[in-house]
Amino acid sequence: MIRIRPFLSADESAVVQLWRNCGLVVPWNDPHRDIQRKQAVRPEWFLVACDGDEIVGSVMAGYDGHRGWVNYLAVLPGRRRQGVGRRLMDAAEARLRAAGCPKINLQVRRGNASVIAFYRRVGYLEDDVVSLGKRLERDDSAP
Repeated sequence: MIRIRPFLSADESAVVQLWRNCGLVVPWNDPHRDIQRKQAVRPEWFLVACDGDEIVGSVMAGYDGHRGWVNYLAVLPGRRRQGVGRRLMDAAEARLRAAGCPKINLQVRRGNASVIAFYRRVGYLEDDVVSLGKRLERDDSAP
């Protein structure tokens, strides 16, 4: 039975390993620092999916008063296509909706066709925008 709950500090190593297993960890983002940053801002919107004691999924949601954001949606490869990702997104969307958020944005690496297909299945459409970024704090050797 899958249970969705807020992240606990004791979950950190399991969540980082989940992200590694899902290919979400990149050299220029330190996952431990990303967790610390999220713990400083609406930590209750950092959710994990558990099957018993095993963490099988995660999602981070955020809201800046204009747009909501979803980051680090991850489901263990062996647990995909079982509704875990959809349940995590439903939980994140419910929190954003309750906060009055009118629209959610998220980013997916261009070549990640299976993840793009997942988001399309749960109602997301591709926006005609260019995503730009500027690093204000370096975690590692950012490109």
